[in-house]
Amino acid sequence: MNPRKRKQAANTKRPKVIPFSLDATFFFERAVQSLDRFHYDKALKYFRRAVEYEPDNPVNHCNMAGILSEMGRYEESNDVLRSVLDRIDPAMTECYYYLANNYANMELYEAAEDALVRYLETDAEGQFLDEADELLDLLHYELNRPTKLSTIKSKENVYAHDKARELLEAGRFAEAVRILEEIIERQPDFLAARNNLGLAYYYMGLFDKSIQTISAVLEAEPGNLHALCNLAIFYQHSNQSPELNGLLELLRKTIPFHPEHVFKLATTLGIVGEHEGAYRHFRRLLRTGELSGEPSLHHFAAVAAANIGRYDDAERYWLQAQRLDSQSEVPPFYLKRLALMREGECSPPAHYHYHLPFDEQFRKWEQSPELVPGEMKQDPLIRSSFFWALRHGDRRTKMQVIQALGLVADDEVIEALKGFLADPEEEDELKRVAVLVLRSIGIQDPLNVAFGGRMLTLEPRRKSARLPVWDSAWQSVLEIAMEQMAERYDVVQQHDLMTLWVDYLSRVYPNVPKLHNAAGWAAALEYWTAKMHRRIITYADLVSRYEASQASISRYANRIDEVCGIREKLELSMKLSAYPEN
Repeated sequence: MNPRKRKQAANTKRPKVIPFSLDATFFFERAVQSLDRFHYDKALKYFRRAVEYEPDNPVNHCNMAGILSEMGRYEESNDVLRSVLDRIDPAMTECYYYLANNYANMELYEAAEDALVRYLETDAEGQFLDEADELLDLLHYELNRPTKLSTIKSKENVYAHDKARELLEAGRFAEAVRILEEIIERQPDFLAARNNLGLAYYYMGLFDKSIQTISAVLEAEPGNLHALCNLAIFYQHSNQSPELNGLLELLRKTIPFHPEHVFKLATTLGIVGEHEGAYRHFRRLLRTGELSGEPSLHHFAAVAAANIGRYDDAERYWLQAQRLDSQSEVPPFYLKRLALMREGECSPPAHYHYHLPFDEQFRKWEQSPELVPGEMKQDPLIRSSFFWALRHGDRRTKMQVIQALGLVADDEVIEALKGFLADPEEEDELKRVAVLVLRSIGIQDPLNVAFGGRMLTLEPRRKSARLPVWDSAWQSVLEIAMEQMAERYDVVQQHDLMTLWVDYLSRVYPNVPKLHNAAGWAAALEYWTAKMHRRIITYADLVSRYEASQASISRYANRIDEVCGIREKLELSMKLSAYPEN
């Protein structure tokens, strides 16, 4: 044969030896094949070889422990698992679940309980939660007692989220925000927590933060219905019409299946003025029967019906709400107004809340102010509407809200009023009322206030007991004084007048005199404020400006001094200033 041909033929022959590498992966695959054929001995042998190649890989050890457990060699399996936890990877918390299973099979139930509790309290992933629940039931039966379990690590955020939702429903928005922010820091992909955080920001009047939060949800899950509905409401209240219109095109076409989603969409459409769509979805919910026993749902359907002119339907739904909730004032109120709606003399409700309209609520509270704290704590919708109105209501509404919040005076209210004081966009006159309310409920902290375009710190000048109510007659005195002092006294001096008035009322309450001559009392307050700041003032000047008699002003000034001891304090101050320290 020609040598060249021999060489060419040799070059064209394929190699007969197929190379392969003996590594952990190779033995792992062989072990799995053996398992599929129920050849446990071979599988164990191959897993042992995988461990030899990768002794620091905890998965190989766990696989070997699993085979030993399948073979009934529980103690050997436990030795391997404890070795993983002690030497190789203490963070591999699923080993505790495997240990618990082994101990249960060995009928060592207390050891199984200890291992299972350790798994549930330390494992963040929760891969075996369902299986762990079944094992807990078994241990409960065998030990004849419940297992002592302080927490489930993998459900930690779920429990915290449930707590935050309860706080939202109770109207405690600041506390809910704190918990929700912590959850998201631990678990950024917890979209339900982000949705509720956006709502909490919204209830607190923090629009920009609420939109940013909901937008983050939609970036992660563009079809999230709760986020889309929340965003529509935020756009509505921030007057972002182009964005709202684009979003409504999508929501009008959406037909959710789950009742919770149907309710969310229906209320959202109603809030943004899409009453026809809202009515259609509310009727769907009522026809299914699942929520037909909820009086609020019948009220919402009635509101939607009234807004599209279906007054007979609205009457039927409000009557049903009244039958289901005979103690509520809401259905009777709207049934009385229904005749006016039919005649066009009264507009249908503009909101989808199951409580009285804002103005009506205030009228009731003016007659019975002692009802405010209880009703605000019981109804989170009322509470949220108050916080909303504090930020976004008109001037008159904000004035009412500030005074009403003073009757509640819990920590969240106090923080909301302090935040209001620091907002440079709010009116100075409203801030004066807020300062007065904070002092009247006994807040003696320095208050940081944006007055006249600059930040000031108002220090408390005197201690006072909390006033349980704030009367409109007391407010009238203050407003008259502030109007006369506006151009003559600085903010600190006006603050001192307010705190003097609160101090006087606190000392004489509940025996506050009848304030028939509000101008005379206001002039008396200015008199003592001027004296405290060593300003020259005469009764003649006060008489001309306040149009009150000198006798009245003098009499009221003496009453204030008798209670607060101002003259004595001023004399003592003069004596001390005459003898300065060396």
